[in-house]
Amino acid sequence: MPVETNNKKRQIKPPKMRQFGGSLLILLTLLFLLNAIVPSFFGPKLPQVPYSDFIAQVQTGKVDRAIVGGDRIEYALKTQTPDGQATEQVFATTPVAIDLDLPKILRDNKVEFAAPLPDQNGWIGTLLSWVAPPLIFIAIWGFFLNRGGGGPAALTVGKSKARIYSEGSTGVKFLDVAGVDEAKAELEEIVDFLKNADKYTKLGAKIPKGVLLVGPPGTGKTLLAKAIAGEAGVPFFSISGSEFIELFVGVGAARVRDLFEQAKQQAPCIVFIDELDALGKSRGGAGGFVGGNDEREQTLNQLLTEMDGFDANTGVIIIAATNRPEVLDPALRRPGRFDRQVVVDRPDKIGREAILKVHARNVKLAEDVNLATIAIRTPGFAGADLANLVNEAALLAARQNREAVIMADFNEAIERVVAGLEKRSRVLNETEKKTVAYHEVGHAIIGALMPGSGKVEKISVVPRGVGALGYTIQMPEEDRFLMIEDEIRGRIAILLGGRSAEETVFGKVSTGASDDIQKATDLAERAVTVYGMSDKLGPIAFEKVQQQFIEGYGNPRRSISPEVAKEIDREVKQIVDNAHHIALSILQENRDLLEETAQDLLQKEILEGAQLRERLNQAKAPDELAQWLRTGKLSEDKPLMQTLLV
Repeated sequence: MPVETNNKKRQIKPPKMRQFGGSLLILLTLLFLLNAIVPSFFGPKLPQVPYSDFIAQVQTGKVDRAIVGGDRIEYALKTQTPDGQATEQVFATTPVAIDLDLPKILRDNKVEFAAPLPDQNGWIGTLLSWVAPPLIFIAIWGFFLNRGGGGPAALTVGKSKARIYSEGSTGVKFLDVAGVDEAKAELEEIVDFLKNADKYTKLGAKIPKGVLLVGPPGTGKTLLAKAIAGEAGVPFFSISGSEFIELFVGVGAARVRDLFEQAKQQAPCIVFIDELDALGKSRGGAGGFVGGNDEREQTLNQLLTEMDGFDANTGVIIIAATNRPEVLDPALRRPGRFDRQVVVDRPDKIGREAILKVHARNVKLAEDVNLATIAIRTPGFAGADLANLVNEAALLAARQNREAVIMADFNEAIERVVAGLEKRSRVLNETEKKTVAYHEVGHAIIGALMPGSGKVEKISVVPRGVGALGYTIQMPEEDRFLMIEDEIRGRIAILLGGRSAEETVFGKVSTGASDDIQKATDLAERAVTVYGMSDKLGPIAFEKVQQQFIEGYGNPRRSISPEVAKEIDREVKQIVDNAHHIALSILQENRDLLEETAQDLLQKEILEGAQLRERLNQAKAPDELAQWLRTGKLSEDKPLMQTLLV
């Protein structure tokens, strides 16, 4: 990778060991070629005759003289020209075996013979036979161990593999980062320190040695680190945590030392370590086993020492990124190492709109495209998801030979990202299609009555993705960061709506509700064991947080008695059963709407927009719904299916 210094590009030379190995291979090849090919080019080219013909010519007295070698015989014939002058024709032959009678035959026929003269250049072959094998081994060792240009790997195995961007030439500025305004505000102080360090040192202030960027995948942690270097215009060292770890113990620690040595020479600069959890996992080890990986532990120890060993104001700032902060070693996160933790979370509605504007700069948009509407329809999307969304919409427009990207392209792109590609080639038979239609309408009717569930935007029986035979899209009206008890109950009822519709209409269920049941059960269990929403068990956490689970013995649930475990299972089942009962009650109350909407869906395959919402607004809530949402309890115990199935 070219490194820019003083705005001039300087090519990094390949490692000396690799140069030596390649040069040595070329030299040896040339020597062998010279030894083998040159004599054949410059030596005499004689006509070849069979060995039997040579013997016959000797016995008939035609051979004048011969030079007999171990694998080659050259001989001259006695000939005369028509004017009586003697001439000489030289031929060559190869003996088929060691002929012990040949000297006697030559003497009997008065042929002058001798052995060939010693080769004056034979010492080259002897020398090569002794020297070439070890040289070949050294050349191959030096060349192949460094194959790929990743840096010296044999004699310089401890050198850092960090990519270096000089003078902040990362190609990213803060203008290219949107949706994380709070994180940008925190990191602007780092940029200001790198540009105006004296302002801080005069007051005795110390800039943080390390900044840890924490957030889900795709939220822009790496992009932020590059933007800091781009804004400050300082060298930027980029390396992944996994690049420190090697097979041999001590290599990772050596690379850490070399990285910090390079960084001090380039100060002020930024060192960015991506995926820090690959390097900085807790030294407690999983399953209570300490010292499970000596190489990783030594590398982490060296990193801790280096971060504690250089002065805070030397201008070397460590920025690291991880999406699993709970697994990091406590010593790595303490003040003095990573002093500041900046959360880079998924953007809200305003942030999503800003990110869409950044990624849509170079995309030709039609007049009907409303980025604010797209931001509302993409809750939970990270920056990488939104970038992919814009690209998918542009690809769809290009596929249709449009001059600009229209809103319909974005709507289709959202469905592609959320549900997968359309699979119209997957043809459902009539029974399957009818089951899917009632299943999806059941979700939609119950979703229209539950609090906090958002608007039902679309129902489809067109298969998508890996296993979705149909889907229902609900869009929240606003960003939500908490879930209330009644919203959790309502979500469980919505998940069970598809199965309940199948029970209500057909009196039997299909395998299509397996994923819904799994999600409903998980949500009910979290309500009891994590959120403390059970009246009987109270506000007690029965599950460990992820950090405790990783450092413990692999059991995600606390040590509890069998009686408490039974009570947890009983509470979870009660929550799911009550939600199931409510879903059946709602669908029975709205049986006509269910039939009418399902039949319409079977004909059109897709229902969406204002017409769908107007239809779903006709849904009626049963009398016990309000009480169940408020308390989670039913007015009286009723059989779940016997009285409701038709």
